[in-house]
Amino acid sequence: MKPIIIIGAGMAAYSLAREVRKLDKAAALLIITADDGGFYSKPMLSNAFAQKKLAAQLVSQSAVQMAEQVGANILTKTRVTHFDTGRKVVDTSSGTFEYAKLVIAVGARAIRLGLAGDASDQVLSVNHIDDYATFRARLLPDQRASARVAIIGAGLIGCEFADDLATHGHHATLIDPNAVPLSALAAPALSQGLQAALSAHGVDLRLGTTATGVEHAEGGFKVTLANGDALVADVVLSAVGLRPDLTLAQAAQLATGRGIIVDNHGRTSAADVYALGDCAEYRIDNQGRTSPLPYIAPILAAARAIAKTLTGEDTEIDLKDSPVIVKTPSYPLALVPPPQHAVAAGRWETETDGDRTICRFFDEHGVMVGFGVAPQESKIRQTLMAALGTAA
Repeated sequence: MKPIIIIGAGMAAYSLAREVRKLDKAAALLIITADDGGFYSKPMLSNAFAQKKLAAQLVSQSAVQMAEQVGANILTKTRVTHFDTGRKVVDTSSGTFEYAKLVIAVGARAIRLGLAGDASDQVLSVNHIDDYATFRARLLPDQRASARVAIIGAGLIGCEFADDLATHGHHATLIDPNAVPLSALAAPALSQGLQAALSAHGVDLRLGTTATGVEHAEGGFKVTLANGDALVADVVLSAVGLRPDLTLAQAAQLATGRGIIVDNHGRTSAADVYALGDCAEYRIDNQGRTSPLPYIAPILAAARAIAKTLTGEDTEIDLKDSPVIVKTPSYPLALVPPPQHAVAAGRWETETDGDRTICRFFDEHGVMVGFGVAPQESKIRQTLMAALGTAA
């Protein structure tokens, strides 16, 4: 029996394998991964310092345990070099394998900045548990009590790292070209609230400018900013975002945009080839608009639907709105960002209720299509979720 082959061993890959196994106890599953295949929650990487977690402590199950749990053969430390959609084979560093169905779940790669300076290659990013181990080792050599960390990018991950590092006693500096942090996701009032909370927590915010260069300096690095300022750091972390990994897909001539383009069932442009997770570009509405969706809820929704399709029940992916929980304890946020196409003609409305700020986004027709709240908690999230799609 030719297997369903899954390339990748992150949350998307393992979620799909679990869902397939629920539906079909006999289906042959082969998971191929370039790393050791251990399962961990990637969102935990940006708040592991305050919990004093080593990289190994974030891994909840080994590849051997996962293989037993999902009833799969898992090839670890195996690099996929190519797949041929005509011959239906996957070429790897461990040999060539035929497939019945192929699922690409290779995730995304950290965006690399074109920084000047003789230390630009020393800028770190944390997109994998091995990256976290490297970052932690660089941050705490010889059990150093505290470090100066320059974080390039004040988006979701940058803000989470800054708050987490400050809680752990490190000095974090956030650098971003926008006037406020989290500007691409949050309402202005909430971005301002987060800015105030991070500042009160000891985070140094350098906003309205960019990092242009990183050079070696005595005991660390000198980070030069576009506004002429400079700062010294022990570690420089880039948190400017991720880009879907299209290397294999483009070599196999699959249709790609920002991600691997899939239809409402997760199918790519090649027969019997699917994609999900951070590498995929989903259809997000009935106007044909598409987007990568780098959040947990879309991964789980896609995994459930694709598993049903793979096992014989053709099922559309149901991408319901789900709040993004921002792990910044200094100012805990829940966000459902408005669709990009609605932003220009819509408006934010802000309400304060004691210490809580609630922001609702209404589109040009007066329909609520997004929100943000801080401090967030489940009851208020549920109330706001229920109001999505209703008129003002």
